[in-house]
Amino acid sequence: QVQLVESGGGLVQAGGSLRLSCVASGVTVSLNTLDWYRQGPGKQRQLVASITGGGLTWYEDSVEGRFTISRDDVKNTVYLQMNSLKPEDTAVYFCYVRFPFNYWGQGTQVTVSS
Repeated sequence: QVQLVESGGGLVQAGGSLRLSCVASGVTVSLNTLDWYRQGPGKQRQLVASITGGGLTWYEDSVEGRFTISRDDVKNTVYLQMNSLKPEDTAVYFCYVRFPFNYWGQGTQVTVSS
């Protein structure tokens, strides 16, 4: 049974940093592509960053240079390091593992105050 458990969200001032974690079970992160999505108030869910099984990464334009996706294969965990946070980064952040699992975590709230 696949489980993705996110943590690390919270309230931070603009310019601050947070590191989100996504602990996976039932799926091996080093063999799959995992994504971080976010959904802000009144907005559609948006892909923010991805990491493939081979370690290739992709970032949405608005977070390029500020966010870093990485993983720890021993801990079977994917991270999202978020620096220089802006109020527009406020959202619920979700971890997602792609096909064939197509599974979402429960999300973690990130709130950035101005």
